[in-house]
Amino acid sequence: MIEELAHIDTPAPTASTVDRIKYLIKISRRTQARFAELIGVDPSHVSKVLSGRLPAGESFLNRMVVNLGVSKRWLVDGSDVPFPRNAESGIHDNADKRRGAPVYNIDVTAGCTELSRMFTDERILGYLDLPNVDPSYPIVKVTGDSMSPKIENGSFISIRRVGNDSPICWGQIYVVVLEDYRLVKYLRRNADPAKVTLHSANPEYDDMEVRRDQILGLYLVETVINYDTIS
Repeated sequence: MIEELAHIDTPAPTASTVDRIKYLIKISRRTQARFAELIGVDPSHVSKVLSGRLPAGESFLNRMVVNLGVSKRWLVDGSDVPFPRNAESGIHDNADKRRGAPVYNIDVTAGCTELSRMFTDERILGYLDLPNVDPSYPIVKVTGDSMSPKIENGSFISIRRVGNDSPICWGQIYVVVLEDYRLVKYLRRNADPAKVTLHSANPEYDDMEVRRDQILGLYLVETVINYDTIS
């Protein structure tokens, strides 16, 4: 979900639901089969919907709403934006915002599941109300020392999902979602425009080069909450 996808135009409000589903597949950088896996349906079902042999029924649309954070109104008639801010952040209502930012029982560096699928009420440990911590963004845990001393092992970070048309803020810390794992790294410009460099704060770790088309999702780290700050 990085800057070269900006040329992929969002379907017009007059487009069909199938056109909007094709748009989601395109920006996800997945095949139809992998996209079906992402939303939890059989690949043949996706194929039949896209070809018009099956309608995009209520259950099918709800799969995308729940697993991708997509606006159902946008899917049905194009009358909303694809990814409303509250859906992307994992916040469900204004009452939650008044309590502070939700802290999720999620280790952001463990596993490879797309994070938007994990921000469910069942994973909320509590809420954190601190100055400069935006309650609209979820808080997750980081393990490992690759970002020490900037982010200590066991610390928490507030993250914001980056939209498809958002440019990369070079030199900032991101959660980078790849096919096999998730990483928290500084994002640096690479000499090869088809790649990005992932840099660790800990000098014991070497830089990594990753092809842009391998990145499935990006979350900008808005705030670092080291454990000793709140103990």
